[in-house]
Amino acid sequence: MTHILLINPNTSTATTQMMVDIARTYLASVMSSPPMVVGATVTRGAPMIVDEQDLVVAAEAVNEPQIVALAAQADGVIVGAFGDPGIEALRARLEVPVVGIGASSVREAAAGGRRFGIATTTPMLAHSIASNVHKLGFGATFTGSRFTSGDPLALGGVPSQLESRLARAVDACIQQDGARAVVIGGGPLGEAAQALGEQFSIPVIGPVPAACRALIQAMRLGEAA
Repeated sequence: MTHILLINPNTSTATTQMMVDIARTYLASVMSSPPMVVGATVTRGAPMIVDEQDLVVAAEAVNEPQIVALAAQADGVIVGAFGDPGIEALRARLEVPVVGIGASSVREAAAGGRRFGIATTTPMLAHSIASNVHKLGFGATFTGSRFTSGDPLALGGVPSQLESRLARAVDACIQQDGARAVVIGGGPLGEAAQALGEQFSIPVIGPVPAACRALIQAMRLGEAA
């Protein structure tokens, strides 16, 4: 059976399971015979990636031998952190498609020259986020990032507050910046992204389903009619 490995570059097994559940549910909704999705959690680093140093450690952890060995057995791989840490090195080691939730969701938001913003919880990653958008070639239509207030890790522990503050960030992207699509920037924000997608008239893009769509295309599996 075809299977996808979803790598969580932070150390939270709860986040891994949440992202795996989102991926499984999405794939089951669009494919008659969806691939199996399994998760892998890195063994060192931070429980949530909130700054540049966390990204550096995550990139190393994603490429540790035990993770690479699991990835080599999969038919496709998702790197489940918004900065896509370690993805290029991982691709160089593997012969299967590897996508990241960051690049996948940004490409989807920017499709057709659409103006888009990013709403997330990690202001210390503002430079990294903007840099990655520009590297992908979408700087001209990027309206900027809007960040929630408060400690990102603590906020993640209160889902209702997380959703409320992210909703305000999404609204700022739309009303103040002129975005016509908004990416929710982070794997741990996956459940909030699903809820927010139902609250706005423009696309609010969850990073895990976006990565699933990109990987389906890369694996040439095709979606069910």
